[in-house]
Amino acid sequence: MDNSLLTVNAMRMLSVDAIQKANSGHPGITLGASPIAYTLWQNFLTFNSSDSKFFNRDRFILSAGHGSMLNYALLHLYGFKVSIDDIMNFRQLGSKTPGHPEYGVTDGVEISTGPLGQGIANAVGMAISETHLAAKYNRDGFKVVDHYTYALCGDGCMMEGIEYEAASLAGTLKLGKLIVLYDDNKITIEGDTSTSFTEDVKKRHISQGWQVLVVNDGNDVNAIKKAIKKAKAETEKPSLIICKTTIGYGSPTAGSESTHGAPLGEANISKLRENLGWNYEPFFVPSEVYKHTQTAIRRGKKAHRNWKKLLKEYAIKYPELYAEFTSVISGKLPTIDDSDLYNFEKDDATRGLGHIVLNKISKQVPSLFGGSADLAPSTKAFLKGESYYSADNRVGKNIRFGIREHAMSAICNGMAAHGGILPFSSTFFVFSDYMKNAMRMSAIMNLNVAYILSHDSIGVGEDGPTHQPIEQLTALRSMPDMKVFRPCDGRETAAAYVAAYTQKGPTSIILSRQNLPSFEGTGKNALKGGYILADSVKKVPDVILIGCGSEIQYCMEAKKLLMAKGVDARVVSMPCQELFDAQSFRFKESVLPESVRARVCVEAGSTMPWYKYAGIDGKVIGVDEFGKSAPAKDLFGYYGFTGANVAETALELL
Repeated sequence: MDNSLLTVNAMRMLSVDAIQKANSGHPGITLGASPIAYTLWQNFLTFNSSDSKFFNRDRFILSAGHGSMLNYALLHLYGFKVSIDDIMNFRQLGSKTPGHPEYGVTDGVEISTGPLGQGIANAVGMAISETHLAAKYNRDGFKVVDHYTYALCGDGCMMEGIEYEAASLAGTLKLGKLIVLYDDNKITIEGDTSTSFTEDVKKRHISQGWQVLVVNDGNDVNAIKKAIKKAKAETEKPSLIICKTTIGYGSPTAGSESTHGAPLGEANISKLRENLGWNYEPFFVPSEVYKHTQTAIRRGKKAHRNWKKLLKEYAIKYPELYAEFTSVISGKLPTIDDSDLYNFEKDDATRGLGHIVLNKISKQVPSLFGGSADLAPSTKAFLKGESYYSADNRVGKNIRFGIREHAMSAICNGMAAHGGILPFSSTFFVFSDYMKNAMRMSAIMNLNVAYILSHDSIGVGEDGPTHQPIEQLTALRSMPDMKVFRPCDGRETAAAYVAAYTQKGPTSIILSRQNLPSFEGTGKNALKGGYILADSVKKVPDVILIGCGSEIQYCMEAKKLLMAKGVDARVVSMPCQELFDAQSFRFKESVLPESVRARVCVEAGSTMPWYKYAGIDGKVIGVDEFGKSAPAKDLFGYYGFTGANVAETALELL
């Protein structure tokens, strides 16, 4: 057995043994796709396993994340910090080898994958990042950014709508350094794909602007090698390499859906060992394999040394560019001078005020890059004076994602994980439902993606229930590690953007379509999530009015009406519940003292998130139905969003 096949079989058997020990996992893809992954890693992939964050490395994404053991076997054999013990601990509590690849958990994993198709969209984001940074920072003789993005996917990825979206944009943008390897085994969990997926994947991708290559035998390492070389030679189109494989190759159940998501069992593994000629104990790797993979390991270390040498010369010739480049790829969040960010007095829609803040921050943060799902004129999420990124203009900082909300969000995750870019994406808030799973992945990975979501409530008006967000705030607030800001005016909007770019993790900024009044006392306090906007005269208020966004104006009106009736109210603005909940008990008690049980919470959306602040004696004014088509001012009155109704509700409590 030559060293190539020995290494492929080592990958297969490490995977199968780990899955069997865990009594959980997906052996089918690891047996079928190992030759594809081996060919790429051994012959083409640039990496440094001693320094997995080497910036100019190639990116490898396992879009078919259920095949995680294939990834872990690769990482182990090619020198990353994944030991045999880690592999033996596959899918166990606290291990470095979880059920699906997780960013920040396993050394060498570029991005968390598992929701099918998203890995391809992530790869598109990484490829966009590479081209943008290369255009921005490379100079003649100094290619400080020059690498490829590879993704390995399966039939399930190809079925997902997000793959269609992402592939369409990738072809339009002519991302020539994006190469997708398709493990085409024609099997999914339910069986043969002939009953659910018979389209011509090759023709579809050709029509989307891709080069498509076909390897008829997924075990033919030489054929795969030739295809990857041809893919790298094509600079004007992304490449899809379709590799015809057999799921569960070598096992008695090869070609069957039974090998997809369950351990093979001891009897089948014994037969597999016999079929592969693998005469070793579980988890044993022959020394010849480690010697063989050293070729790729040494190649990567040499590439890293050469890059560092190039970077030193670059620093001498282009010191300002070098300083900026090393800053943006460092992974450190920017320091923002906010002295000019909170200077708002005029009444305006927070979407328009957000546009002003975003553009002011962009002048301080060179890594800002983003766009909308065909709604920039409405959401105002664009960088004024900056050009649009395209196949002909890689330096543009705005991008048109097209009407592809799901792909847009996953592409931004890819950009953020790639490094060097702080991405933003934008659409109408109600369409965040299309983006939800990718937003969830942002939160799982703690990536700095800013989601700018305008048209925030029944204030959308005449467009009616299909376009009026109701339950979306509840959905996002229930998501761990997602900051959700709904500012009431320009100064709170500024705080939302500052939090998005100076605090770790994703931020959803929820903005109004309609004009809102500006209030004295708003500003940096919003970074605490909730604060006293207008206090009571007495130390302990009679009632506390709590709200955010457009409903703060009704709380402020109600305070005046209540004062006229001898009731002393405190108004609390709560633009970001997550940040408020993270404050000290002492601070939260100073804002919402437990002794004051008369509380009214006001928001033009689902009432569910507010009861933790209203308490058992308080009331929530909200909207627990799907809205109506009517002018915004009529809708706010219809649903009780008036100063008079807020005041009346408070009086009922007292």
